[in-house]
Amino acid sequence: MSENNARSLAERVGTASEPVVPTHPEVAQWRGATAADIDAIHGVQAAADRVDHPTWTTPRHEVAETFELSHVDHSRDTLIAFDAQGEAVAVGTVTLHPSRDEHLHVYLSGAVRPDRRGRGIGAALFAWQHARAEQQLIEVAASDAAATLPAQIQIYASEKDAALERIAESHGYRTERWFSTMHRDLGAPIPALEPVAGIELVPFTSDRAEDARAARNDAFRDHWGSLPSTPERWQQFIGGPLLRPDLCTLALENGRIVAFCLVSVNDEDFDVLGPNAYIDLVGVVRSHRRRGLAPRVISRSLAAMRDAGLGLAVLDVDTESPTGATALYGALGFEAYERDRVLVRHY
Repeated sequence: MSENNARSLAERVGTASEPVVPTHPEVAQWRGATAADIDAIHGVQAAADRVDHPTWTTPRHEVAETFELSHVDHSRDTLIAFDAQGEAVAVGTVTLHPSRDEHLHVYLSGAVRPDRRGRGIGAALFAWQHARAEQQLIEVAASDAAATLPAQIQIYASEKDAALERIAESHGYRTERWFSTMHRDLGAPIPALEPVAGIELVPFTSDRAEDARAARNDAFRDHWGSLPSTPERWQQFIGGPLLRPDLCTLALENGRIVAFCLVSVNDEDFDVLGPNAYIDLVGVVRSHRRRGLAPRVISRSLAAMRDAGLGLAVLDVDTESPTGATALYGALGFEAYERDRVLVRHY
């Protein structure tokens, strides 16, 4: 155990009092969120999406789902800024992952409407988020099981978002990882790969949901920043309106899932990219790596996307993935399009 982790989490975080609600001349009210605010939150996010990453949008149901999670209390974990006309102009959420196994992760997310940027609203909101994140860690530190665990707070920022980078760095965050968005033209030839002996490739079906979660958690155990997917969150994902089971691929050995490619389609993104599919997850359980299963599940899904009339495949990849994912996707015809940084503060 490092000298840092030998100290308790409470000692590492230090004093964390109740986060102070900001003040700003253009904000008439700051308050916590309720389920009645889902449309207001989504409106801020959608406005920001059109500027920050116009090739994809945040679906409303993703905002709504967070109000169903047992580990999120939006009245304390989300702060919304309203102007004098009652319009939501900014929102920030602080989410502590429910895992208490090996380390603690808190995720910051949110947005400021583009027409209200450059005025200090985002900086004020971030200060509140950071204070709330530290408060969450202190609250968890009261549990004996988590009292000595390493902890970190993360926020993702577009490579172009110099303002967020600057604000986060002023609070002690540093860029620790890069993720690339990659695109693949489905009109280009898709490799026909030889089958692997003993492996069957099939679409996803709902009866395999829990087996797929177990495979996902095994495959991602050694990936940077990854924590186990809980049954609650997993059910939201595989039971959600965007997952396309017919485009997903599972690799089975004796009925067990040993690799997977899970795919969703959000037609709200078609206006910019045209008909496209997003590859949410690709993984191989650790006992079956280096057998060529990843390119095979991806290739089958690519062919299914093409046959469904889609024109583009999109995915995000850790540029330093321990499995060599960037090279794998490049070999399958994917090209890097844009990047996000992950800013992290460790405790």
